[in-house]
Amino acid sequence: MACKSIAELKVIAAKARLGAVIGTFHAKSGHPGGSMSAADIFTYLYFNEMNVDPSNPENPDRDRFVLSKGHCCPSMYAVMAMKGYFEWDELLSLRHIGAMLQGHPDMKSTPGVDMSSGSLGQGISAACGMALAAKLDNKDYRVYTVLGDGECEEGEVWEAAMFASHNKLDNLVVIVDQNGLQIDGTVEEVGGIEPLDKKFEAFGFEVVKIDGHNFEEIKAALDKARTVKDKPFVILAKTVKGKGVSFMENQVGWHGKACNADELAVATKELEDEIARLEAEV
Repeated sequence: MACKSIAELKVIAAKARLGAVIGTFHAKSGHPGGSMSAADIFTYLYFNEMNVDPSNPENPDRDRFVLSKGHCCPSMYAVMAMKGYFEWDELLSLRHIGAMLQGHPDMKSTPGVDMSSGSLGQGISAACGMALAAKLDNKDYRVYTVLGDGECEEGEVWEAAMFASHNKLDNLVVIVDQNGLQIDGTVEEVGGIEPLDKKFEAFGFEVVKIDGHNFEEIKAALDKARTVKDKPFVILAKTVKGKGVSFMENQVGWHGKACNADELAVATKELEDEIARLEAEV
């Protein structure tokens, strides 16, 4: 797999944010805020980290990815389109009846989606099962899952964490997108999950904290994960909800609504200007 440079990754992530905005606009619904906070993570996983091949999405030896915070799939879809799983124009029919791309990942209709998800807490549980299956089958593939920080209020997350540690799933990488906001307000106000690092450590995980928009830090964390043995690995990635669009950043109201036409025009201009600036640096 030919890895992308940091400059190239920045362009892909910015385009993924644009895809999330465009897709949710055409759907007239969806979750742009958390999609945009996780865009850098999706970009690095698909283009530089995971052993996946869009021309052979069912390869039994591929790495697996589960989007546990399934509602944040719009930017993941955009990244997958750029990777080559399907055409970019599929984003325009996001959430439409009969469309390939639904509002939550659907493994039956979308090539490259390894697990249907949406009910929070269940994705990490499925990822644990995949990682254990690899161990039992003596396979080398790795399993990655992205959670929301609000999702970590779900008890099932911690049942899965116990399972992962008990079974020494060192082929499992959990990434928590810590944008600090959920549908009802700040994570601190709603659930008070901190200290999240100490909690994962208590459940037997190796823990790394990073800036989730810094590709160098994402790379270093994922490289370290490959060196850890006999325990699962979690990356706590600090991010900005709505990253890349000025009026969306750190605004809880953009958890689950789409732009109107005027907002789309502003968001599109900001993101296209950023893409042009980044492309000039490649």
